Amino acid sequence: MGNSSTFKAYRVEEENGQYIASIKDMPKGKLASGEVLVRVEYSSLNFKDALSTIGNKGVTRNYPHTPGIDAAGVVESSNSALFKAGDQVIVTSYELGMNHPGGFAEYIQVPDAWVVPMPEKLTARQAMIYGTAGFTAALSVYRLLNNGQTPEMGPVAVTGALGGVGNIACQILNKLGFEVIAANYELAPEADIQRVGAHSQIDRSVSDDTSGRPMLKTQWAGAIDVVGGNTLTTMLKGCKPLGNVTTCGNIGSGDLNMTVYPFILRGVSLLGVDSQNCPMKIRQKVWAMLADNWALDIENSLVKETKLETLQQHIDLMLEKKSRGRVIVKLID
Repeated sequence: MGNSSTFKAYRVEEENGQYIASIKDMPKGKLASGEVLVRVEYSSLNFKDALSTIGNKGVTRNYPHTPGIDAAGVVESSNSALFKAGDQVIVTSYELGMNHPGGFAEYIQVPDAWVVPMPEKLTARQAMIYGTAGFTAALSVYRLLNNGQTPEMGPVAVTGALGGVGNIACQILNKLGFEVIAANYELAPEADIQRVGAHSQIDRSVSDDTSGRPMLKTQWAGAIDVVGGNTLTTMLKGCKPLGNVTTCGNIGSGDLNMTVYPFILRGVSLLGVDSQNCPMKIRQKVWAMLADNWALDIENSLVKETKLETLQQHIDLMLEKKSRGRVIVKLID
């Protein structure tokens, strides 16, 4: 771990237009008022982190930089009234790993307003298996329930159902007694659909309707969408009366081209999900549910564990879109 005043970090540097990553010894900074120093035990790899390593200025503006939008560990020292040394904590979202040094390091120094106390039944490793993807999935389900969605209303469709957010959303909904429709670009093996807790599946011929009709036959009572664009439009057009559709991503498109008819003729609600700036009160409530009533037994086969020294190969796979399951980064021996 270097000496007491330095720590290891996965650093990305810009050299003549190229982005080069290596492990560096970094100095610990002096804590400002309201800051805490967290010894990171686990982090996790997200697509946003992979983009940060190749100079995507939509994610990270300035280099050198330490990516890692997720971190969990123990408070080493504190200049905050909210936390003391020894507290187990989770830090995700805000600017962590984007424009603030992130979790691919043995230590992070962050404002106390970013820090969530670790729920009693959750470990740092479990928290990072969920990570931002799991939190976003849980927040999406929370938004549905908070707006009146019930299993009795009918099935809930989840787009990108085998992805990081989608598969956890499917599992939580299944655990809560919902019938789940898995929506993927292509039909998946039945074993994969059952593994995420879905009861049936549809492909893009249904979930990405190109008929141009302003309304569609109702096929689901609600939806969690991670794709955006025409897929989100389809989820809204095909939703039953008084159903809820959440949106948390734009991997398909950031555009939303449709009429108001699903809203004014069926009373469908469109609910935004913003995990990055979610209010702390809701953030703590959602993490507490992930630790307790919504806790999932995620198969070890879906979790790959790596260290800083071998992280690059997992980043490369993710950039090549060949990554499967969750990759967590172990920072402790």
